[in-house]
Amino acid sequence: MSLLALLLGAGPAAAHPHVWVTAHEDVIFQPDGKIAAIRNSWIFDDMYSAFAVQGLAKDGQLATKEQLAPLAKTNVDSLAEFGYFTFAKNDGAKVDFGPPKDYSLEERPDKLVVLTFTVPLKDPLVPGKAFTFSVYDPTFFVDFSLAKTAPVSLAGAPKGCSISVLGANPLDVQDAKQLSEAFYQNLSPGANFGMKLADRVIVACP
Repeated sequence: MSLLALLLGAGPAAAHPHVWVTAHEDVIFQPDGKIAAIRNSWIFDDMYSAFAVQGLAKDGQLATKEQLAPLAKTNVDSLAEFGYFTFAKNDGAKVDFGPPKDYSLEERPDKLVVLTFTVPLKDPLVPGKAFTFSVYDPTFFVDFSLAKTAPVSLAGAPKGCSISVLGANPLDVQDAKQLSEAFYQNLSPGANFGMKLADRVIVACP
């Protein structure tokens, strides 16, 4: 079982974040101008990263994509139950995603592990007045924050499309750790605390 599977199975009673992720997001367009997919690139904190590569690399070498491939598949499969932590709307209507593709897990030279995968839209669409998406864990067990530099990019977008990032600023790691465990344990299942702290990405096209 993957570490993500173990963590995600912990349930609301253990909602205190124990994994921290820095996210880069790519919105992928088709040649006809429709949004086809969102590509997630998630950099995990040092503790999760150390667990993920434990026993794989030897003599100080980095773990390879091939060595991490089984864990990448298990993690992505485990995320299906949670909507891949990727939630989108087009003009207020929920956007559904298909099974992920092009997934991989890689250890960087700084020893942090990156999970990369693409979630295709079930039905590619022309972005309306407001195509929006956020990446978060509703239970806040995994704490997501968008990267400070180039957090979101457009791939193959028609001329004139733009990105805006709005919403509450996620807690930084130290602030999150300082909140009491009792605070998280008293969250109701419907509190959706992760959503309230998530940045919201807006894609606008002419």
